Amino acid sequence: MLDAMTYPRAFESAEYDRRVGLVKERAANAGFDLLLCQDPASMGWLTGFDGWSFYTPQAVLVHVDEPAPVWFGRAQDARSAEITTDLPAENIVAFSEPLVHHPEMHPFDELCELIDARGWGSAAIGVELDAHYYTARAHRHLVAGLPHARIEDNRELVNWARLVKSDVELAYMREAGEIVTLVMNTAIARLEPGVPQSEVIADVYHAQITGSGEKFGDYTSLCPLIQVGEGTSTPHLTWTSEPIPDSGLVVMELAAARRHYHTPLTRTMHLGAPSAEVARLAEAIVVSGDAALEAARPGATCEEVEAVWQRSLNRHGYEKASRVGYSIGLNYPPDWGERTASLRPGDLTELEAGMCFHFQSGVWLDDFGAAVSEPFVVTEAGGERLSDVARELIVID
Repeated sequence: MLDAMTYPRAFESAEYDRRVGLVKERAANAGFDLLLCQDPASMGWLTGFDGWSFYTPQAVLVHVDEPAPVWFGRAQDARSAEITTDLPAENIVAFSEPLVHHPEMHPFDELCELIDARGWGSAAIGVELDAHYYTARAHRHLVAGLPHARIEDNRELVNWARLVKSDVELAYMREAGEIVTLVMNTAIARLEPGVPQSEVIADVYHAQITGSGEKFGDYTSLCPLIQVGEGTSTPHLTWTSEPIPDSGLVVMELAAARRHYHTPLTRTMHLGAPSAEVARLAEAIVVSGDAALEAARPGATCEEVEAVWQRSLNRHGYEKASRVGYSIGLNYPPDWGERTASLRPGDLTELEAGMCFHFQSGVWLDDFGAAVSEPFVVTEAGGERLSDVARELIVID
């Protein structure tokens, strides 16, 4: 039987102890006694818990006065908690199976009973109101079941604690960077006229999971994105079975994940000789992006880095209204962004060494668009690129 001795855990126990201590300190400073974390990335970051179980209610509870978090979830997933975490047995709590998709009762009814039984029924509880899997119904049952508690949005408290990566986390980010380099180069090599888009993406998936050497890849939080021709005027289209054309633009936003640490990457390709306008836009994006990464040093703010990009882009005759980047790291579907710092006007977050971002430099015009994005880590020397794919408009003859 698979057990904790054979499952390859991502980190040593001391790393999780450090994270829990940091979060407890932040929770206490924010006035919370108890945090209820339902974001699977927060659950995994705090405990190591890993499993495709986020489609049903589950949570990790962190109390400021307790030494270890509590995992709460479906009974058939409790074994996953035993295998992937170091939580004590009494802190792995399963809810009753009949509560799954019950029309009236909810697993959080039993979560409320657990909280009461632990003596936390009157606690100040911070919940993740904007987490993808924290549903309105779950919140309603929590509020009804804990009438004496003060329940408030914790405003991504754990997400913000995840923002600065430890050295061991950065090792996974760099390994993911190695994998995404292979993934993108594999995809580019498949871009030939007549090849169905679906076949290109099939090879992307194979490269994502095969990884690099003994460094296997995980599933990514977003599926591979590909836009062709007119489709390049919008960023989030997926593949069809249509063949790659004889000429024209192709934009691909792909990623790799190593132990769920993500490195997204976008490149723009052109089959045949590009028009002057396409070449000019791509050149503006690359030059402006290089300037922004040079400015991404500790002490600079997110909006200052964006301003460097925007000024350079404007000098080339373009502008980008949407944000140009966002923090990345450990994540699960449906998003690889951490939902914290963004490279955009008004974000005064001060950069620190170890923060990781996806510099998403896409510019979409009425008829076409281009993007040459980059995952990077903030260092004293500027933004360290985590991938090694040519930063240019890639012309395929």
